Amino acid sequence: MLESLQSQPCQPYSRYGEDVALDSACLFCRIILGEIPADIVLRNDNVVAFNDINPQAPTHVLIVPRLHVENAGELAQISPSITADLFSAAAEIAAQRALSGHRAVFNTGADAGQSVFHAHLHLLGGRALAWPPG
Repeated sequence: MLESLQSQPCQPYSRYGEDVALDSACLFCRIILGEIPADIVLRNDNVVAFNDINPQAPTHVLIVPRLHVENAGELAQISPSITADLFSAAAEIAAQRALSGHRAVFNTGADAGQSVFHAHLHLLGGRALAWPPG
């Protein structure tokens, strides 16, 4: 169903130093807008965090910026402060859940496992995590 949507910008954010809009065809943008339900665990001016629908650990939260950018590198170029906000949100959620350790991961590109092309940080925890991953 989402694949049939035309990509159209909506709700520009000029406060980030340039006009950056959400994308009406993007799954995460639609979650940010409340058009698609999600189990939201944190929301502030810059990020929205929600539980992953296919968790890989007892805690698996996706933390997304409230602007549409494809990946972490692009986000860092547009707004280093929002990039830092993603990690601050991860630390806040980890503390709320009393995690003894956690992993914060960006997948960038299809070869790295990125399946939704809206930058997002995975917060994983609640069990021992092996290294190296996958």
